[in-house]
This record gives sequence, structure tokens and C-alpha cells, in this order.
Amino acid sequence: MSLIKGLVLRSTGSWYEVRDSRDGHIWQCRLKGKFKALGLKVTNPIAVGDYVNFEVENETENFGIIHEILPRENYVIRQSVHKTAHAHLIAANVDQAILIATLVFPRTSLGFIDRFLVAIESFRIPGVLVFNKQDLLNDDMKEFQSELMDMYSSLGYQCLAVTAVAEEGVGDVAELLNGKVSLLSGHSGVGKSTLVNAIAPDLDIKTQEVSSFANKGVHTTTFAEMFELAPGTFIIDSPGIKELGLADMKPEEISHYFPEMRDLLNQCRFNNCQHINEPGCAVKSAVEEGEIALSRYESYLSMVGGQDNRK
Repeated sequence: MSLIKGLVLRSTGSWYEVRDSRDGHIWQCRLKGKFKALGLKVTNPIAVGDYVNFEVENETENFGIIHEILPRENYVIRQSVHKTAHAHLIAANVDQAILIATLVFPRTSLGFIDRFLVAIESFRIPGVLVFNKQDLLNDDMKEFQSELMDMYSSLGYQCLAVTAVAEEGVGDVAELLNGKVSLLSGHSGVGKSTLVNAIAPDLDIKTQEVSSFANKGVHTTTFAEMFELAPGTFIIDSPGIKELGLADMKPEEISHYFPEMRDLLNQCRFNNCQHINEPGCAVKSAVEEGEIALSRYESYLSMVGGQDNRK
């Protein structure tokens, strides 16, 4: 049996589009038997971005069988919509995760941004924030956004401001993507597809207008899918990130994924301090002194308290 190494570009649940590492040919593959998902309790054993070993089952029909999932550098999961005890693999072997956010039409809440950043911190993947639709911001909103970008930049997250529809700032995003595998996330309607189409118009990714009635976009992506923009440059368009991360994350772990709180580790009076009501808390002191942004601390409290902060 001759096995071929391939890259999973698309998953539809039971079938996988796998790119042959030898010549770039795309095969329609299925799994051989049942796979244990490398120790993870997930609904799907294989994710976009995975490298696999497969054999050709039928060359004429373009079918193959996956025999092995190769070790991952990292992975991104979200809570399963249908199985509460399981997670759903979104992507594997990601170099960076980029959140497309908009402050208006639709509004991306700070709680949602922080939830995204905490999730990717837990996956040990660098995070980037791209604020789109600059053309819709008034002066007050522009000032607010500038303060936000300064705050997140100070925490180590690269921030960009763009207007995808007018192709302003698009070159900076293209440079950011160059030579990397990037996971692209964001609420429907924030302009992900418009941005990607401005960078790589040949892809012609489907776009859909934001509904003015609900001020929310309509999902245009059903399954995570990987696109090659240039040799060695890939993006993964991911659907349904409302449940991203925090799967299997214990409340006492969450502060470790806030860089500004992680810097104060072991400075609280109590080793098991959860930074809520405990005396001698270094994190609460930092919030009171303005060293930690109040919005970040409120996001932290929401996550620890298990409140739904996914809007």
C-alpha cells in the first residue's frame, strides 16, 4: 500500500478535500474506519489544516482513503452546538488567528473580542485584530477605536484599521497574511469575504449584505474551508465562532490567558485568588489604578461567572 501525504482543505463532515503534496491534485477522501481524535473529545476527528496520509482508492473517480492524521502543531476548537460534552475542531496547524471586527453595523462587542483573544491565547496562537468599515465611523467612534487599538496593542496584539469595500488598508492585511496559515474569524456582516476578495479577487468568495432589519449578517460559510492566496499563504474561513474556545477551560485558568493578568501572577495575597472579592488582589488593584482596562476586567468577570458574553 502506497500512502501519500496531503493537506486537508475542506471538510463536509464525512468527506474531505485533500491536496496531494506531490502535485497539488485535489482528492475526495473519506476516513478508513473510526479514528480516535488524538485524545480530544470532539465531534470530528479531522480539521481543515490537518496533514494526513492517504491512499488512492479510485483514480478515475478521484477518491482516496485517509489512513493517518499526522501530529498537529496546534488546533482550534469550539463548543459543539449539538453535543454539549464535546468540542468541534475548526482548524489545525495555524500560524495566526485574525478577528475582523466592526464597531458599527454590526457592532462587535468588547466582550466578544476578549473572548476570542482568551480562546486563542489558550491555543497558543498569536492574535490580530482588524477593525473594518472605517468609512462608517464618526469622529467620536474613531477616537474610541484609536483608544481600543492602543490598549490591545499594548497587550501584544497587532491591530489594523481598514475599509475593505474601498480597499483602504488592504495592502497591510495582505502583508500580514503573506507566507502564513491564518484563521479568519468574525461575526457575519463584518466584511470578511469582502476583505479577502479585495486581497485575492480570483477566489470570488461569496458575500452577503448585512440585514438592516436585524443589523446582523447572514452566514455565508457553512464549513471551515482553506484557501490558498499565494504559494505558502493560506487563509481558513471559519463559520460559527460564537462558541469559540473556553471549552473545557476551568474558571481559575481564565486569568492566565489575559496577558496583563498573567503578568501579575503570584502577586496576589492568596495563591488561588480568582480576582473577584479576595483581599490583597493585585489584579483588582491594577484595575483601580487604571493599569488594567475596566472593559477587560468586566470581560474576565463575565467569563469566570459563566455568563453568556458571545454577542
